[in-house]
Amino acid sequence: MQDFISISEYHERLKKGTTTCKATVEACLKKIEATKHLNAFIEIYEEEALKRAEELDLLSAPAGKLHGVILSVKDVISHKGHGLTAASKILSGFTAIFSATVVERLLAEGAIIIGRVNCDEFAMGSSNENSVYGAVLNAADPSRIPGGSSGGSAVSVQAGLCMASLGSDTGGSVRQPADFCGIVGLKPTYGRVSRYGLIAYASSFDQIGIFATTIPDTALILEVISGADAFDSTVSQEPVPAYATQLISGKKYKIAYFPEALEHESLDPEISAAIQQQLADWTAEGHQVQPVQFDLLDYIVPTYYVLTTAEASSNLSRYDGVKFGYRSPATGLELDDFYKKNRSEGFGKEVKRRILLGNFVLSSGYYDAYFTQAQKVRMILTNRLHLIFKDFDFICLPTAPSVAFKIGEKTTDPIAMYIADIYTVMANLAGIPAISIPKFVHSVQKMPFGVQLMAAPFNELSLLSFCNNNLDK
Repeated sequence: MQDFISISEYHERLKKGTTTCKATVEACLKKIEATKHLNAFIEIYEEEALKRAEELDLLSAPAGKLHGVILSVKDVISHKGHGLTAASKILSGFTAIFSATVVERLLAEGAIIIGRVNCDEFAMGSSNENSVYGAVLNAADPSRIPGGSSGGSAVSVQAGLCMASLGSDTGGSVRQPADFCGIVGLKPTYGRVSRYGLIAYASSFDQIGIFATTIPDTALILEVISGADAFDSTVSQEPVPAYATQLISGKKYKIAYFPEALEHESLDPEISAAIQQQLADWTAEGHQVQPVQFDLLDYIVPTYYVLTTAEASSNLSRYDGVKFGYRSPATGLELDDFYKKNRSEGFGKEVKRRILLGNFVLSSGYYDAYFTQAQKVRMILTNRLHLIFKDFDFICLPTAPSVAFKIGEKTTDPIAMYIADIYTVMANLAGIPAISIPKFVHSVQKMPFGVQLMAAPFNELSLLSFCNNNLDK
């Protein structure tokens, strides 16, 4: 099988008969076996994928827009009859009893799901080191992390183990690993894609996102999975554009950037210089690029962690070992002790840290001091961004303050790990679309990094169009 280039090129080869769906699945399975050390996959659906490929090969016409396209899904997205554990011991042995809306829509368009991939436990982490299955390794340098929490999704695409992947993005969990792995990562507008069947971390932040190698592939998958859903009351009723066929070329845009972000002490100087050069290049190409003063940067990460941990402490209260998942072997316990034993043994260190923090900020003595104030900051931030988007099409930011760091480098310093989210959580707080595209390779670290762009709500088409014109420049 030739190396995968794009969905359209793959479909052309299928049409000419130079490859088949089955041959392509077999090639992916061989690659997965050869890269087991990366620990990207938790479970591989070998027999199921091969059978579906054979069925697709027998059809006289394509089954849909994603005919034969091979994807992986993060282990927080429900797929009926398959394991679903959120990379946590607390859900060990659990099998999904229904499929997420996004999975149903992928399958309806002829996609092949080849397996579920590793992630940080309950999507809580920025490095994919917080998994009961162990850390995922970056294919570009196995001594480094791939980013999190959707590290398995990113690596499965980076290493060519599948053609695209679905992850989830609560504070950057699609864009940051995409940046670290040198691929495209899109977080759509909150409500653009149904969350039905997504295990909740922080419900007002979570959004299913896409990993791919090209913008047209990203656009096509977004087109397939987006739209209204009777099972999710938070989904927008906005019509879904034909993203893949409506990508615009040649248009000039207005782009804002925050000097405070590019001069922030946490940002690697080479990343800062590269993005400033990119802004200069866009200016030379005829786009309007202007600085915008933004004094909220240092409030974003604290606000994010106050609110998301509060929501997480509520969402994760359902996991008690009574009806499903892990149950402690201890016997003769009172009910309270039974719950405590199950949860203390079933949850990992980072998840327990965030549950405790969430309970603290929601407690009666601190609710107004922390949670209420964080909600106010969130509203101020959202309003400020909406004002900026009245004058600009996009906001340009780094995706992460550094390239992928070494495994274990930040595990003893949770604050340093949290600061790594400084440039991505803004989009989740405001519910706006954001994308990370690969652009650069660090001259010292020899690792990829990219640039992040944010747009007004439901402005994915312009965002994808602009990135499509700039991905290879």
